[in-house]
Amino acid sequence: MKTYGGGRVGLLGSFPKLSSMPRTTLPEIAFAGRSNVGKSTAINTLLGTKKVARVSGTPGRTQLINLFTIEERMIFADLPGYGFAKVPDRVKANWKAMIEGYLGGREHLKLVVVLVDSRHGPQTLDAEMIWGLRQASLPVLVLATKVDKLKRSKRGAALKSLREPLGLTTKSLIPFSSLEGLGTKETWKVLNDVAAGRDLEF
Repeated sequence: MKTYGGGRVGLLGSFPKLSSMPRTTLPEIAFAGRSNVGKSTAINTLLGTKKVARVSGTPGRTQLINLFTIEERMIFADLPGYGFAKVPDRVKANWKAMIEGYLGGREHLKLVVVLVDSRHGPQTLDAEMIWGLRQASLPVLVLATKVDKLKRSKRGAALKSLREPLGLTTKSLIPFSSLEGLGTKETWKVLNDVAAGRDLEF
């Protein structure tokens, strides 16, 4: 197993489907979002490294489900992005089946972190993902990424335009900026609650 940060983070592996994944007992937290929303960058920011999740300017770079152990307390699952990735329809169909299989069949999945672009209003695919997770009774935390690209005077309105249509609260929608480090502390509070088995206050 490849490790990072003095062994604090370890790569369990990259998997094409649920049946190929190892059985674990640690609580799992999945990261999902549209292609190029900044998912891999956000994971690296949370872990204080640039080396864990592979970052690319090309949408659709993550093509497998990557599992990482974090301090032997929890597992992060980096899911393929959904949306506008320029890949064949056959590949998109495989990704969809892969993601749905994981979300519906992973025994210790405790939270799904959905990343959305703060610069845009609610996107249909994001709304469908969040609705589907709620139907499956999976807790959802939304990170509004790239907040640093908005003027500070525009941030409140942008967050409100996401919060209300998606049925989120101020606790379940966190403004996030990998450049500024904004939202990292608030996100870790939720992740640590998951790792400790505490109820989430959404």
